[in-house]
Amino acid sequence: MDLSLIGIIIGLAGLMYACMKGLSIIVAAPIFSLVVAGTGGLPLLEAFLETFMGGAVGYVKAFFPMFMLGAVFGKVMEDTGAASAVGNWVIDKIGSDKAILAVVAACGVLTYGGISLFVVVFTMYPLAMGIFKEADLPRRLIPGSIALGAFTFTMTAIPGTPQIQNIIPTEFFGTDAMAAPIIGLVGAVIMSVGGVMYLNREARKAKENGEFFDVGDAEEYEDVSADELPSFGLSIIPLVSVVLLLNLFGMDINAALFWGVVLAIVLLWDKLETVAQLKETLNTGATGSLTAIMNTGLAVGFGSVVQAVPGFDTMVEGLTRFTFGNPYLYGVVSTNTLAGATGSASGGMSIALEALSESFLAMGGNPEMLHRTIALASGGLDVLPHNGAVITLLIVCGLTHEDSYKDIFVVSLAIPVLAGLVGVLLATMGIA
Repeated sequence: MDLSLIGIIIGLAGLMYACMKGLSIIVAAPIFSLVVAGTGGLPLLEAFLETFMGGAVGYVKAFFPMFMLGAVFGKVMEDTGAASAVGNWVIDKIGSDKAILAVVAACGVLTYGGISLFVVVFTMYPLAMGIFKEADLPRRLIPGSIALGAFTFTMTAIPGTPQIQNIIPTEFFGTDAMAAPIIGLVGAVIMSVGGVMYLNREARKAKENGEFFDVGDAEEYEDVSADELPSFGLSIIPLVSVVLLLNLFGMDINAALFWGVVLAIVLLWDKLETVAQLKETLNTGATGSLTAIMNTGLAVGFGSVVQAVPGFDTMVEGLTRFTFGNPYLYGVVSTNTLAGATGSASGGMSIALEALSESFLAMGGNPEMLHRTIALASGGLDVLPHNGAVITLLIVCGLTHEDSYKDIFVVSLAIPVLAGLVGVLLATMGIA
């Protein structure tokens, strides 16, 4: 086997193991990037300073405003009590026994509304804390609930979703966002129903074991008395405004978040009370975004090194030759493999389509069916432990891989992979 390919495997396995064991990706990503670079014959200093840092810095440059504004928005919603007010209202309408469904549904609405999954993480965390507190469920189930609502069916499956994973295939197959609606809807049902059933089972087991809601290490979360909370009507307006500005008025996500923050501060000023409190809220939110974006950017940097070594080309060429005779299964396997190697759904999909889309079509694949099955596949192995969104989610929730990754794995990797294979079966049968 190509030494460079072995290096990719060792580097990827090492990075995942390190993350699972609690080693910060800030330390682990550079170390294992150098392992990949060394076995791939790249000059180590250049690989670190140019390739690794170039990928990381490029990501930070592109997405820092979104991370920062999303974190500030979430913190304002938390500190004013607006997040708890919305959470209490949701529980009151849905029922405390359906807390997980409430969080999943709220995440799904925001994600399908076009809000980036990273922004959804920042926004939904304080909402989820309020909902889980009211339902008295352990905090460790929050990451799995958010991941299910934001990283799965609304990201890849439901026809028309504006998430990038559903847009990239249109550039290669000449399709639109509504491609293969039956396959998409079936996949969405498998992911949403299967995920909620799994998390509800885990919640029941937790209750039986005597687990309950506890703030734990989430030191910044403040428990606000229900009597001190703002009204639901005022609390929901900033959230709705972001969705409307983004989708109805076509505003850039950064601008939409900025005005959402301004609106929240104006409407909920009496809950902040002083300029000093506002300053503390803004500072805490903005500072919290730095760790999240750096962790995600460094994961992207590792993926940049992987893509730069010869072994990556060997892997892509191997996938090209590894033909099953079924273009849909070929597309799903290829996309999942590359998404796992890069730790990125959109990155792995882009590489797969750039290298192999013509092969998929030449094998007789229907463009719409290829669009949907490959979109489904992008949301599978991408959420391995080193995935930037996973790391960001855990950091925002104040939890570790040991606490919550099992749930994330089941709802946003195992079940979506199954949904992707069902999509392959439907496409093979000619059902779109």
